[in-house]
Amino acid sequence: MLLVLEGHSSQRDVIAGARDALPPSVQIFASHREQRPEITGLADVAWTEPSDNTVRVDWVIDKALSNSIEVVLAGKFGQLYEAHRGRFEANGIRLVTGCISLEVLQIVEDKGRFTAAALAGGLNCIPGVPVTSSEQLVAVYHDLVLQGPVCVKPVAGVYGQGFWRLSENTDPFRCFANASACEANLRVFADTYAQAKTPTPLLLMPYLSGSECSIDMVCEAGDVIAYVGRRKQGYYQTFEREGRAVDLAIRAATHFKCDGLVNVQTRDDGEGIPHLLEINPRYSGGIGYTREVGVNLPGIFASRRLSLPEPISQWKMGVRVKPINVAISLDGRC
Repeated sequence: MLLVLEGHSSQRDVIAGARDALPPSVQIFASHREQRPEITGLADVAWTEPSDNTVRVDWVIDKALSNSIEVVLAGKFGQLYEAHRGRFEANGIRLVTGCISLEVLQIVEDKGRFTAAALAGGLNCIPGVPVTSSEQLVAVYHDLVLQGPVCVKPVAGVYGQGFWRLSENTDPFRCFANASACEANLRVFADTYAQAKTPTPLLLMPYLSGSECSIDMVCEAGDVIAYVGRRKQGYYQTFEREGRAVDLAIRAATHFKCDGLVNVQTRDDGEGIPHLLEINPRYSGGIGYTREVGVNLPGIFASRRLSLPEPISQWKMGVRVKPINVAISLDGRC
């Protein structure tokens, strides 16, 4: 039996992929803190998670033991669960958080520490400089801008929130008039940052002009089992299973001993050379798209963890996808 806990995104896609790969006799359980039947409705059994994190681990272990659940796939609260891995293992429950230790999980989820660790490990990574004050931010910017465009992002975060390209020449009002452009005037950004009651630690780094590649993969303690690279091309996404970006992602997942459904992001420089951006120790928002190319990553993950035959992958060439919004009824099962 498999329990898929609340994730940052695409929990429904993970449940759907696992359901298609597993025999009907294997139940899939899903949970979320909110009433989200459009997400959990594809599972055989759905629960509402406690909102109080102090009882979360006890709740998950109790549910697993009461329902003969063998594998628990964490999502949003990976560090919380990882800190109690020993309790899960003592009860015969296989916990999957994206990494196999709390120390490594904390490193990959802190972009500053991750950048330093990746560079120390010989991985081609975009160098970043942590800052915690407006004065530091301006000083580091002036050092980095000598090499080219500069960007900034929080040392911890998801969904790309807090990412901005900085420039002294950007219209001061642009970040308000067109926030989706993610461009901010250096002085406006620095002045606003200086007024924060509790400044969020930031990471300044060179901004590379090439395209991004998002590599979704199934990993087992650093062993990369299956993977699919996605690259945005205008309104669409295309897929790749080889190349320098994919090779770099595999090396990174192996180096950090990733474990579970994880996502590695790279970005090309002006010469098309990929650089490591980050490792997300959880499934990505686009993991469901990979099934369109003939690779069911959630299904491969679930079947292998439950020691069952994994679905056969049949790579489809020339596939493009574009996500669209679809309305569904929330009455009954979704």
